[in-house]
Amino acid sequence: MQTTVQDWPGRIGYWHIGVPPSGPMDDLSFRLGNRVLGNPESAAGLECTLGGPALRFTEATWVCVTGAVADVRVDGQPVEQWRTVEVPAGGLLDVGAIRGPGMRTYILISGGIAVEHFLGSAATFTLGRFGGGTGAALRPHVTLPLDAPNTRLAPAVPMSDIPAFGRRWELAVTEGPHGAPEFFTRTDFDTILGTDYEVHFNSDRTGVRLIGPKPEWARTDGGEAGLHPSNIHDNAYTIGALDFTGDTPILLGPDGPSLGGFVCPVTVVAAERWKLGQLTPGDTVRFVAVRAEHAAPAGELGSARRASFATVLSAGRDGDDGILRRTDADDETAVTYRRQGDDGVLVEYGALTLDLGLRARVHALHQHLVAARPRGVVELTPGIRSLQIRVDPAVLPIPRLLDLLAEAETLLPDSDHLVVPSRTVHLPLSWDDPSTREAITRYMHGVRADAPWCPWNIEFIRRMNGLASVEDVHRTVFDAEYLVLGLGDVYLGAPVATPTDPRHRLVTTKYNPARTWTPENAVGIGGAYLCIYGMEGPGGYQFVGRTTQVWNHRARPTGTAGPGVDHFDSETPWLLRYFDRIRWYPVEADELLDLRADFATGKVDVTVTDGEFRLADYRRFLADNATDIENFRAVQAEAFATERQSWRTAGELTD
Repeated sequence: MQTTVQDWPGRIGYWHIGVPPSGPMDDLSFRLGNRVLGNPESAAGLECTLGGPALRFTEATWVCVTGAVADVRVDGQPVEQWRTVEVPAGGLLDVGAIRGPGMRTYILISGGIAVEHFLGSAATFTLGRFGGGTGAALRPHVTLPLDAPNTRLAPAVPMSDIPAFGRRWELAVTEGPHGAPEFFTRTDFDTILGTDYEVHFNSDRTGVRLIGPKPEWARTDGGEAGLHPSNIHDNAYTIGALDFTGDTPILLGPDGPSLGGFVCPVTVVAAERWKLGQLTPGDTVRFVAVRAEHAAPAGELGSARRASFATVLSAGRDGDDGILRRTDADDETAVTYRRQGDDGVLVEYGALTLDLGLRARVHALHQHLVAARPRGVVELTPGIRSLQIRVDPAVLPIPRLLDLLAEAETLLPDSDHLVVPSRTVHLPLSWDDPSTREAITRYMHGVRADAPWCPWNIEFIRRMNGLASVEDVHRTVFDAEYLVLGLGDVYLGAPVATPTDPRHRLVTTKYNPARTWTPENAVGIGGAYLCIYGMEGPGGYQFVGRTTQVWNHRARPTGTAGPGVDHFDSETPWLLRYFDRIRWYPVEADELLDLRADFATGKVDVTVTDGEFRLADYRRFLADNATDIENFRAVQAEAFATERQSWRTAGELTD
């Protein structure tokens, strides 16, 4: 049970560095309450989960309580939801426990709540500890200032506009980005659309975990991305995606991660994502495929939104497995345009492999679009071999976006000529840190005790890579130079990085199912990638240690940025940039705690040296060391195959 300050649409423009939009999980109930009060739809209000607060008003104020059914009283007298109600000066608005169906109730107040903005929004992101004025849920005796009141527009939200609540939910979804037969079998896809999933109790604003059948999978593994067939090279997620973290399906919420390495077969359309905020443990969910062009407009609040219908009306699905278009970027590189809901496209280059040349191509397209600033583009988020483009389809329809992207391909420079700034950032690493050991213990007690990577992730890494001892794992990690390919891999400027020298690329798989708790700034390896977790939260990478902060909570930027822009006029909270190189130096666990305490108080002491990354030079390095690299990969591949066979024998994988 918690109450937080939220605004709509939340914190937009920072997906590429791991800052989620937050905002109301049920945007429809929130916006309807604001509209009837005469507020802008963006005015900050309160989101209440499972139950609400008692609020004392110092002046007479109009309010509207929307969302799930709860007992609402003003000075002890019952009042109706979805109606504008005046609370007298000194009066008490008391929102009790939610009686259901539904999970969240919203309190909108004339004029809105006037709290300090962080990165352009008042929305509270409790995991990141910012927004809402305090970065936390409301506590007793907190005072909330209000903006000047508005003139209410109507006594109540029209009955025809009030959304339908229930215990069984139908969600309109589009195919993609990762469909059949590439990632899932046709039977898998039919099962996803033909199954009533159950909402798991371990669900929150980051994602709604579901209980349902285990996929058969169309692949035996994820290759360099990991041992499980759900593993892919990290790409940007979208809110409302059905994310298979191993065999566990999770609907990603507005506080979810922006970047990750798991497949998503379908995506809830934008107009239906309000339902995620009302899904309650024990509810059932059925996915109904619709044609993207027939999805209801998310900008509508009235009958055109179709929210008052308990069922999804569908005339059929797109039937294209989520593939919008395929073409060639050049003589050697194919490009695939994948659908991500009705408001996004995932541009993927080349084959499913780790190739820094593909990341260079992504960088060229990213920079082209940042410079061109097409009207209607909302977010630009690079992945390992992909670029996510989120749009407002009312301004920039997806077919028009595809035409713009085809035109952009003809204008991009030769990626072999890529030269980018590339700083070397020296960070401390507490090897096999006690906090990561604690996370493994929690996982074994609360999630799964018999996982192949338990009880010691480092031994699992050794085994998967055919190394003689855990000391070899230690030596490889500290010898490596990690190139930052993406930010926001599990929030707040957290890097996804890979060694520049392929002989240092330790390949592992990710947890299945994922951890529910990871210590802040834990360092892990998943697939061929290394990540520093930006904050506490879920996770799946195999631990090697812990480092200092990569996000500065003392920075207070309040400005706004365009999609994909990496800088502000004021101080930036994130430490790392694309194409930075991370080098580790060893510290003891106690020493790391002292360094972390210094960082938290503003005593940031990080050694950074400037440099540049030249793709042509890097390719010459690969050619000069090709024989040694192939020998290393052969040993690694043999160990990988042995581990995969042991998994199959133990029933971890399905043939």
